Amino acid sequence: MSNKPIYLDYHATTPCDRRVAEVVIHYMTEAFGNANSIDHIYGDKADITVKEASKQVADLVGSLPKEVVFTSGATESINLVLHGIPIYGSSKRIAVLPIEHKAVLDTCKALTKRDLAKVIFLSVNRQGQLYLEQIEQLCKEGLSLLCVMAANNEIGTVYPIQEVGAIAQKYNIPFLCDGSQAVGKIPIDFTEWGITYLAISGHKLYAPKGVGALIVKKGHYLEPMIYGGGHQKGMRSGTLNVPGIAGLGEACRLRQLEMAEDEEVIATIRDRLQTLLQESIPDLVINGDRTNRLAGNLHVSIPSIPNKAIIARIRDQLAISTGSACSSGVEAPSHVLQAIALPENLIEGALRISIGKFTTDDECDRAANILIAAVHKTQQIILG
Repeated sequence: MSNKPIYLDYHATTPCDRRVAEVVIHYMTEAFGNANSIDHIYGDKADITVKEASKQVADLVGSLPKEVVFTSGATESINLVLHGIPIYGSSKRIAVLPIEHKAVLDTCKALTKRDLAKVIFLSVNRQGQLYLEQIEQLCKEGLSLLCVMAANNEIGTVYPIQEVGAIAQKYNIPFLCDGSQAVGKIPIDFTEWGITYLAISGHKLYAPKGVGALIVKKGHYLEPMIYGGGHQKGMRSGTLNVPGIAGLGEACRLRQLEMAEDEEVIATIRDRLQTLLQESIPDLVINGDRTNRLAGNLHVSIPSIPNKAIIARIRDQLAISTGSACSSGVEAPSHVLQAIALPENLIEGALRISIGKFTTDDECDRAANILIAAVHKTQQIILG
């Protein structure tokens, strides 16, 4: 039995698939040309590789290859949209879920401080579900942008993006969807579902960190944040990260081939772990929408025990988290759990467990034993 800590924090980041890593290394050490060098075959090869990766990304999400803009990840992609959408009138009118990733919320806050946007928060219920009737009313009144994530990065709730997109299309409202937790895990059809902008992060789907994409619907344009060369239709200048882009493309190709089978296995392991924990921790609470959640998501609360006490006891054996990894180590109550009005004792006892394609049955059983033992020992200390 391995003494290596068990990794169950796949929502924070995924290990790079070794097949993807081999592609990245090849384009770092052998085919290392600049995709904008047009005078020799090294540049030609790099350009062909970028075009092929565009097709691989597009095939996974149902877009056109020409709609793919490569970025450093979903955070940059989201910023590019929120800063770059045209202003009609004095400021942008943006509707967002209050449980969006901080990349959305913090950028909206920055725009609001500069009087460049008015932000309207959509309502969510205890499971993090949204209300389509409210979205329709706001779209009818007029918006500069509608922001609804495909799946939440903490509680795992999956949103009805097809229905949201249909409403946005009906009223001709641009629709930004943060797909960083969903792409490669659940089917997404960019074109058919009426999405205008789709943000993707490579490191959430077994590709390297530092590479991602923004899918921009044909006919739409964004003011760039980065100038210098007019690359990628003028929306994102800079020398292209060819190794990362090739890796992202390969990861997307593999997810398209393997996603359905992988996610079925992942859901089975998640359900087994959930059952094991519930059998030994009677007051365990499962948070989020249990019928519409990511296969690998298990967000729980143990009302009687602070989550930090559990993490302190298991951190060398088991990698799980107390919340999102989006706030650079800042300790604060989860804005997601606060927005869904989770009681304070459940927020304090919340743990995010996230499973991926490399998680094994043995790791599931060991993780359950580690967590159960930690809970029981902590309870004994608290109860004296």
